[in-house]
Amino acid sequence: MGGAPPLHLLRIESACVAKTAGRSLRARDDLVSLDEGVAPARPPAYDRAVTVPDAGILVLYVEDDDRLAQLTAKYLESHGVRVVVVSNGLETVGQAMRLRPDVVLLDLMLPGIDGLEVCKRLRSRMDTPVLMVTAHGDEPDRVVGLEGGADDYIVKPFSSRELLARIRAQARRARGRVGPSGQALVVGALKIEPQAMQATLEGRPIQLTTYEFALLRALAHRAGHVLSREQLIDLVRGSAEEAFDRSIDVHISHLRQKLGDDPRNPRLVKTVRGVGYMLAGADASAFDH
Repeated sequence: MGGAPPLHLLRIESACVAKTAGRSLRARDDLVSLDEGVAPARPPAYDRAVTVPDAGILVLYVEDDDRLAQLTAKYLESHGVRVVVVSNGLETVGQAMRLRPDVVLLDLMLPGIDGLEVCKRLRSRMDTPVLMVTAHGDEPDRVVGLEGGADDYIVKPFSSRELLARIRAQARRARGRVGPSGQALVVGALKIEPQAMQATLEGRPIQLTTYEFALLRALAHRAGHVLSREQLIDLVRGSAEEAFDRSIDVHISHLRQKLGDDPRNPRLVKTVRGVGYMLAGADASAFDH
């Protein structure tokens, strides 16, 4: 046998059987890539409540496949991420409210209630970033997840390195460490306060997800200038992740709703056909917060 490749791949037999629209989906293999060494054939038992002390990021991982949860949690913890795993959607909201995690890693197909319903319930109570895990990578499925309130998605089988990068990116964004920092922005009646992660319109607070806040902030920093979808993806998501153009359209639609913008004739977030989006109004002005 030749030398080992840089990434060792471990195939995990998935034990869960998901049901969608009355049809049973057959159990599938999940492919998880590990950065270092060869994982043992039988990993040690994993206590769902145990976390690594003194780590910087806390992830609530909602996954009913025990073996996948063990391997993923072990990898993340080896890179300084604390992980608490729950196995069904019914426990998720209560655990999230108690733990206040930096990121919720949420599988789409769960027993009890599915990931989309869990995401909606989370969104009605908190703005913690939600990273959706799905076995389907088609654009309609991704759009459904984003429209359901998810901030990002990752498709099974996934690379552990990519998962870690996405989790870190979401945690940085939630903590206000993405993009220009320090000063508040005013664009007409819109005020954005990066340090407090708050936005107001005519003095009225706007409830935004972390992704929506980062998107509004990127537009405000360049108010009056058209930004392409690709530019917005780079500004908001960073180079750690890939995205598809429609994801920006979904988030812009949500942002317009929360700003009270008429999608047919928007006065704030304008569409420049064939080019991208622009925040209209007075030039952005910054002042010390």
